[in-house]
Amino acid sequence: MTIHPEVTIGHIHLTVSNLNRSLAFYKDILGFEITTRYGDSAVFLSAGGYHHHIGLNTWASEGATQAPKGYTGLYHFAILYPTRKELAKILKKLLDNSYPLTGYADHGVSEAIYLNDPDGNGVELYVDRPKEKWKVKNDGEVEMVTEPLDVKNLLQELE
Repeated sequence: MTIHPEVTIGHIHLTVSNLNRSLAFYKDILGFEITTRYGDSAVFLSAGGYHHHIGLNTWASEGATQAPKGYTGLYHFAILYPTRKELAKILKKLLDNSYPLTGYADHGVSEAIYLNDPDGNGVELYVDRPKEKWKVKNDGEVEMVTEPLDVKNLLQELE
């Protein structure tokens, strides 16, 4: 039995060390909106009025240090943008705010920008190419690559 093809992942909930610092990233930089607060220890954020896409809490982590590299845990989570123009907008905002980026990639099926949130969690901001442009092997497996992203071309979406 395989999972139903219309199943999606609904949200991510992150343990953070400083709620206000995380809100400055997820709300003020990325633009998510607060939907619910639980005192000064948790907040839920969304895009477009959904109940929440991202949950942040400090229930057991206020002031905690980042996990060291080389340990298991979250590698990154991804935020899918609806168009190249929307991805270009957030890239420009990140660049204008001198927010450190960790990489860019063209995966054939998508274009991606990589960065870390204030707690060191990996974040991928990406846009999918139209599914009919994806390369599919004879066995049905989607062919993905990791090539350099043409950042200049992406930013031209804003012109």
